[in-house]
Amino acid sequence: MVTYETTDRTQGGASRRAGEARRAELGEFLKARRARLSPGDFGMPRGSRRRTPGLRREEVALLAGVGVTWYTWLEQGRQINASTQVLDAVARTLRLDRAEREHLYRLAEATPLRTECVRTQVPDTIREIVHSLEPLPATLVSSRFDILLSNDAHEELFWDWHSMPCIHKNTLWCCITEPSARDKFPEYDKQVRYMVARLRSAYSRHLGDQDWEEDIRRLASLSHQFTELWARHEVADSEPRVLTYLHPQAGPLSLAISELTVPDLPEARIQVYTPRDDDTRARMPLTRRGLS
Repeated sequence: MVTYETTDRTQGGASRRAGEARRAELGEFLKARRARLSPGDFGMPRGSRRRTPGLRREEVALLAGVGVTWYTWLEQGRQINASTQVLDAVARTLRLDRAEREHLYRLAEATPLRTECVRTQVPDTIREIVHSLEPLPATLVSSRFDILLSNDAHEELFWDWHSMPCIHKNTLWCCITEPSARDKFPEYDKQVRYMVARLRSAYSRHLGDQDWEEDIRRLASLSHQFTELWARHEVADSEPRVLTYLHPQAGPLSLAISELTVPDLPEARIQVYTPRDDDTRARMPLTRRGLS
């Protein structure tokens, strides 16, 4: 008992220190980025009493439409909630590029992080199979829903459905953490329930695996829906299913998902998306960049 309590305190202290370091890094990043800008960049007078280069905190808050106190606390590394919408306003004001915006989200934990998946060596033969399935979208996923490989048709089909930077490379995490997921997938609840049941089935082979345990813990902390589904202990095997996806250019697409086992990779499977009707088949070319 004492050993567990000591371990918990040690882990809790390490977690707090990591959080403090991350928030301090966020504050320094914001200071450096506002120092690059000047009031003149926004058509504002510089003022005669300005002693430091760049925008003041008050000016960033005003331009971003956020509270001065809130922004000050953010730069001071205080533990506060930062929504994606507010961070977007700050990012636009500071004129962050994509890499800088993604860095901001990471430091503010607006884009939830996950443990780095173990790199799986994909045999060249499997790569050739996945790419040869063009023009059908196809992807190779692990039992934890990590995306190990995708062909161009799959990449382009789901190219523009995220409103936040996609850093997870994992279909379950994307569905859980992406705010627009429910709007893009009409059967969202059914699909997520199925994926959680598949995850629970695979979990039995990975009890005690640190990466798996941390993944599940983080998903539970992020989503009440995941917590409730995980508590049901539902399990599922591979089964034919249909995905309806509202593509921004092609419109509603009805896709049958087929799974192919991979003998060389027992913890992975190839998923192939096939049009279920003539309308979907006719609109699929609109999902390809340069053709839509």
